[in-house]
Amino acid sequence: MTARPIAHGRASGHVWLVGAGPGDPGLITRAGLEALRRADVVLYDRLGTADLLDECREDALLIDVGKAPGRQAMAQEEINAELIEHGRAGRRVVRLKGGDPFVFGRGGEEAEALAAARIACTVVPGVTSAIGGLAAAGIPVTHRGVAASFAVVTGHEAPDRSTEGVDWTRLATAVDTIVVLMGVGRLESIAAALIAGGRDSRTPAALVQQASTPAQRVLEATLGEIAVAARDAGIEAPALLVVGEVAALRDRLALAPSGPLAGKRVLVTRTRRQASALADALRREGAVPLLLPAIELERHADAEQAREAGGRLRAHEYGWAVFTSENAVDTAFELLEAERVDARAFAGVRLCAVGTATAEALRRHGLLADLLPAEADGDGVLRALLEAGIAGQRVLLPRAEGARAALPDGLRAAGATVDELALYLAAPPAAPSPRTLERVRRGEVDVVTFTSSSTVSNLATLLEGDLEPVRSAIVACIGPQTAATARDVGLDPTVVASDRSVEGLVQALLEHFGGDADPEFAE
Repeated sequence: MTARPIAHGRASGHVWLVGAGPGDPGLITRAGLEALRRADVVLYDRLGTADLLDECREDALLIDVGKAPGRQAMAQEEINAELIEHGRAGRRVVRLKGGDPFVFGRGGEEAEALAAARIACTVVPGVTSAIGGLAAAGIPVTHRGVAASFAVVTGHEAPDRSTEGVDWTRLATAVDTIVVLMGVGRLESIAAALIAGGRDSRTPAALVQQASTPAQRVLEATLGEIAVAARDAGIEAPALLVVGEVAALRDRLALAPSGPLAGKRVLVTRTRRQASALADALRREGAVPLLLPAIELERHADAEQAREAGGRLRAHEYGWAVFTSENAVDTAFELLEAERVDARAFAGVRLCAVGTATAEALRRHGLLADLLPAEADGDGVLRALLEAGIAGQRVLLPRAEGARAALPDGLRAAGATVDELALYLAAPPAAPSPRTLERVRRGEVDVVTFTSSSTVSNLATLLEGDLEPVRSAIVACIGPQTAATARDVGLDPTVVASDRSVEGLVQALLEHFGGDADPEFAE
């Protein structure tokens, strides 16, 4: 189903009512994700939205309007007022809701309020947990020969209420499958009401807690025993109750097994510009990436050094140019282009790239690496260049300010002339995501990935030296130097990727957890 515009006159802004799905961030629709990424303002619920907030623009205003047991961040009338205020101000506004906006999400009330205020509104349907959440647990709401009808009801309303609400007695035998949302607190009375209405107490039932998330739990029992079983198992909200013969189908359905990274929360510490490639690769394997860029590149290039390097390139004085990272490639070309130097100036210059990702960055600029050391670190580069014959050569070495001196010192000791071109300082970000940082501090991370020594030291800075929350996580590093830095700050690397690339890091994680990359997505 496509997004359905609600037309009600001209307004200065626009509001999207977006369904986030049952909890797995990968289940949001393309239309919903596009609206979220373009939004100026996002009003989000507590459930099913946390892993999607990293998709918002850095400058977007994020407003928590979620409800929790005993707590309500904002009343519905206040939410409506916020939507109208930001819409009238000409902003792109997303109201992000778990599940579907029109399935017990009060999206209809918000659409009515916006219509009355003549604010343009678009509804982006979501995968409701009543169907998608049960599917994640291996329970279909219908099945040929077992269930031809289903009903979805709210469990917020007490079964013994005499005023308008769910007629539990009539519902008990009206459909084959009954799905109850938000009913954990009233399980005993709901079950009793359905049994009193004629539903057999031996009817299969199940509870799915935190459906489609890494914390998903499934409890099966009969309708007559489900309340006691839930209490004994410690089942808490949010959880779905399903009553019907379909609840007994889980063992018969041949669902595809989860991959080794499925459901694991993986912290991505690369720069925001580079984070998406790793995050996308992790999502393809079923992981849930948490973006906390630990690096912000601060341009520290010396204009005079850049002019001299550009002049020597044009004069064909360099025998080698050595690039030690993707950032070094991209930043060097930005700097050289300002001096009106492009790829043509590298004619006759032999190029060395540390790792396949750096070689790919060169390729994007129209250049192919001549040397790709077997060991993707500074020591490996030095050995490879010494074997290639570096004596008497002038070498251009663009890289981060403060990088290790071992490489240029080793080249000079071998008789090369080295022109270091300091490009940037890999500093901690000035404004890290407070939401993701808090989740890290609460220990909600299964895997921490580091793609450079700077990401290690900068994460330690962001956490103010308290690395205890991540000590229980799997620490995955690209290359031995990054792993050595992790050990220096007190973290024990479990996974060290020999291939310094996104694909190499993901493959190393898969191998650690006992799997291989999905061939459909293999590069």
